[in-house]
Amino acid sequence: MIGVKNISYIITGLIVSMYFFPFGFTFLPEITNSKNLCGFMGVILALFDGLKVREIRVNKIMLGAIFIVIIYSIIGYISIDINNSFDKSYANYFVSFSIWTFGAYFACSVINKVHGVVNIRLVGIYLAAVGLSQCILALLNNTFPFFKVLVDTYIEQGSGFLDGIGRWYGIGAALDPAGVRFCLILILIAGIVVHDKIVRESKKTLIFLLISFFTIILIGNIISRTTSVGAILALLYIIVNGGLLRTIIPYEAIKFNFIFTGLILLTVLIAIYLFQTDQEFNENIRYGFEGFFNWAETGEWYTDSTDKLNREMWVWPDNSKAWIIGTGYFDNWIYGTDIGYCRLILYNGLVGFSIFSLLFVYNFVVFSYTFPAYNKIFFLLLCLTFIIWIKVSTDIYQIWAMLFAITFLNPNKNETNNYALERK
Repeated sequence: MIGVKNISYIITGLIVSMYFFPFGFTFLPEITNSKNLCGFMGVILALFDGLKVREIRVNKIMLGAIFIVIIYSIIGYISIDINNSFDKSYANYFVSFSIWTFGAYFACSVINKVHGVVNIRLVGIYLAAVGLSQCILALLNNTFPFFKVLVDTYIEQGSGFLDGIGRWYGIGAALDPAGVRFCLILILIAGIVVHDKIVRESKKTLIFLLISFFTIILIGNIISRTTSVGAILALLYIIVNGGLLRTIIPYEAIKFNFIFTGLILLTVLIAIYLFQTDQEFNENIRYGFEGFFNWAETGEWYTDSTDKLNREMWVWPDNSKAWIIGTGYFDNWIYGTDIGYCRLILYNGLVGFSIFSLLFVYNFVVFSYTFPAYNKIFFLLLCLTFIIWIKVSTDIYQIWAMLFAITFLNPNKNETNNYALERK
């Protein structure tokens, strides 16, 4: 029987999923998607919390990010004004920034309420559970038609288009945005299994996180091959920092390495068995890991999508004005490219792109100082930002927003105490 505590954990996980993997509802207006609902609830909760203490609290380390976003939006408006454009896709980035910020505050406040504390460990565990659930949902969608019909009846996420191109999807988890979010989860899991003492001492938690880790790598790549980027970064981080390469291995590292290598072998054996016996699984794995199969079979790493990127999608400004301030156009596939660098520079030039990049550099710096145990993980997140722009123009602010929420909900903790939250 599911107890009250477990129900509260499930509800919290649903809220985190609604925030991190946003989706719409077929029976509600488009504006009422789950991301906007979380943002709205975050505003209400922030006002309520402010009324309780009779003051408006501001997260000081967030002021720099707010300033950068305001400057970036101003540059965007200058670009569309100069170019007589009405495309406010990124000029209104402050709106998306605000929704992500308040949505993160809502999700992290719920975690805080349920557990009495919110920290990187808990956020990572919930995100791992959400990522695992999305993979299971995608598997159910693809396996059971009645389940897929049920999802498509109530959830709006462009299922018609996804079915047309034969892509797997969960609930709010599809295509490159899902792959990017899976990358974030994989990197965060790598950080907490390496650095969090409580996680490493709890065999149950460690096994759960690593099962989630390998499941996301396997099924996440079928949903979106962008997942491979996070998988490579996270695996390298665990191998280098998890104790696998030490000459003298402490006991806790031996236990971790035993579980880690055991689950790798189990995952590989299951994948090989299904690859050999199930034709549909064979095709899906070949799609998800197309580059690696091509590399093994031809000696050259390539995929259809990367070939298309290299052949068709590197589209740059054709005059000095566009290089400096952009063309003011982004939306509706106007330049026929997905590449983030091209689209962002074409929109508001190198000036705007530089300011936008500065936002993520700033986030890396402030959180590396606030949570020093995770500074390498934050560096990987920064690297991920610049890597994914080779493929798509999305950003990863949602994970930084959750970190801002953690610091805001622990206002009396200094740097040392913030770090202690991860080690108690």
